Amino acid sequence: MNNQSFVRPSVSILESHYRNLSTTMLSSFPERPPHPFNYTGVDPLSENLNTEFSTRILVVPYGTRLEIVFQDTNFLNQENHPIHVHGHNFFIVGRGFGNYDVDRDTKNYNVVDPPERNTVGVPVGGWATIRVITDNPGVWFIHCHLEEHTSWGLAMGLIVQSGQHPSQCLLPPPHDFPAC
Repeated sequence: MNNQSFVRPSVSILESHYRNLSTTMLSSFPERPPHPFNYTGVDPLSENLNTEFSTRILVVPYGTRLEIVFQDTNFLNQENHPIHVHGHNFFIVGRGFGNYDVDRDTKNYNVVDPPERNTVGVPVGGWATIRVITDNPGVWFIHCHLEEHTSWGLAMGLIVQSGQHPSQCLLPPPHDFPAC
């Protein structure tokens, strides 16, 4: 996602977040792909040799309103990707074919009665846009539900920081929680 292939860390992201172990992960997930290319073109492999393998995490404050566009690519073969977001439901505001174009495609968003889900099917050779309100503090996984794709790095971590009210805060681990 965004030219980042997710690498599972040796220490859990939740533990790293709670103990402030910044060496396990990087909190600099790019807002946009740093190397855009023709995602659904004939031969994107020759265009995209810039994938970074890391544990980059998107860190957002409690209550952030996120819009995420999932774009299918033509690597090896195009296929549908069921993208699942842990810890949150979201609204599917748009879906289409080809490369996502912010000027063209946002005009057709369904912002009146979009379906609410926790998994979205990104169409073959297309894209899907979701909107989510980060109202559940903690560490969450966003990934393709095709396990093979997740193992290849089609995933990302999301940290929702604690809010100001006690009900908006991540609870500490229990005192008798076993160490890994």
